[in-house]
Amino acid sequence: MTEKILLELLRDYKSEKISEEKILAELKNFSLATESFGFATIDHGRELRQGFPEVIYSPGKTKEQLKIIFKNLYERSMGNLIASRASREQFEFLHEEIPAAVFNETARMIYVDRDKNLQRDESKKILIVTAGTSDVPVAEEARLTAYLWGNFVETCYDCGVAGIHRLFAHMDKIISANVIIVVAGMEGALASVVGGLTNRPVIAVPTSVGYGASFNGLAALLAMLNSCAAGVSVVNIDNGFGAGVLAAKINRVK
Repeated sequence: MTEKILLELLRDYKSEKISEEKILAELKNFSLATESFGFATIDHGRELRQGFPEVIYSPGKTKEQLKIIFKNLYERSMGNLIASRASREQFEFLHEEIPAAVFNETARMIYVDRDKNLQRDESKKILIVTAGTSDVPVAEEARLTAYLWGNFVETCYDCGVAGIHRLFAHMDKIISANVIIVVAGMEGALASVVGGLTNRPVIAVPTSVGYGASFNGLAALLAMLNSCAAGVSVVNIDNGFGAGVLAAKINRVK
């Protein structure tokens, strides 16, 4: 269900064209609405329940499967669309039929932005900080996700603890942020440092960046989970998407 359909139902109820029982049945039906294609079952009710259409995880899907799912969501939803961890080959195949789709190579994301003229609230800024340049792909996934969920987003890249004066140069952005996402590999120390500099929630994202003993991000994950800074939460390794969604949901709390 889209907001437009919901408004029509409410207007019909207000004008006594439909009963309470009818509108309740319609809402229950739409909030749980699905459509099956055999290889995938699309959750069309998610936009009503969560405020954003279902997001597609692209790896493991053929380009044909991805196009069918994306096209169906594009035609039946009102919100922005995301296909995460996508390849350029998948995008080029899909783009032939959906010219509105855009591909961000760094974030590995196919998306449709229907909110290009949206005035985003700068007082609820989401700040994304990375330890190094190698962490930027995960950070860009978080940035684009949070942006497509309707948020004002700023970034501070390559300001890790190896040259901590680079971080202090961005204190004005850190202090003014409503939520901060910290993306770091290696030993993952940056999340604790940022957590100690702000009274805002910090979402830590460990990345699989680092040498052998970093164990593909496990060292950073454990360090962030053991942070001595209060108010630091942690998502999974390389999960920029999850961090972007969490930050957006925090911003939606009144």
